[in-house]
Formats: sequence, structure tokens, C-alpha cells
Amino acid sequence: MKTGIGMKSVNKSKKCGAAARVAAMSAAYRKLSGIMESLERDLEALDGAGEELAALREYQASGKWLRDFEADEAKKIPEGTDRAVLSEDGLYNLLSDIDALPSRLSGTLSEGE
Repeated sequence: MKTGIGMKSVNKSKKCGAAARVAAMSAAYRKLSGIMESLERDLEALDGAGEELAALREYQASGKWLRDFEADEAKKIPEGTDRAVLSEDGLYNLLSDIDALPSRLSGTLSEGE
């Protein structure tokens, strides 16, 4: 995991004494504390979006997405309709990214050990 501090700063701080080392580690602490606060908010928001997630999974799995995509290609969906979900790889990538979160978090956390 990259903290932005880098080993050069930490190694340099060893040469400069405890004050420099404490300052470098405090910067790492502040950065990671901010990331954790943001991550906690985002995870709470994701937890609250379970209904939307289930609806999107069903939409993709049921074949409705493909039918809607084909209807859009045939110009059967009125102009001005929000088509964000119809981007060719958008929905698939979003659901894949959500599915990959646990292993990605696990990998990120194990890098810090």
C-alpha cells in the first residue's frame, strides 16, 4: 500500500532523529485516518444501497439489460432518457468492481503487514 510518505522519508527520518521520524509517521497517520473516515462513509453508503445493487444484478441477469440495450440501438428509447446503465461495459464493470471489493480490501490490508 502506498502512503505517500515513502521509505526515503522514513529512512531519512532515522538519520534526523526522533522528531523527524515522529513527524513523518504523524503525516502517515493523518493520511490514513482521513482515508479510513472516507472509506467508512462510503461503506455505509454502499451498505445502504443493497436494494439498488440487487435490482441491478437482476436487471443484468434477467436479460432485460440486453433487450434495453438493443432497443436503444434501434432508437426505440426516447431521446433525453438517462442511458448511463446502457454503456456497453459499464454495468458489468460496476458489478465486477463491487464483487472484487472484499478481495481488494484484503489484499490492500495484507500489503501493510
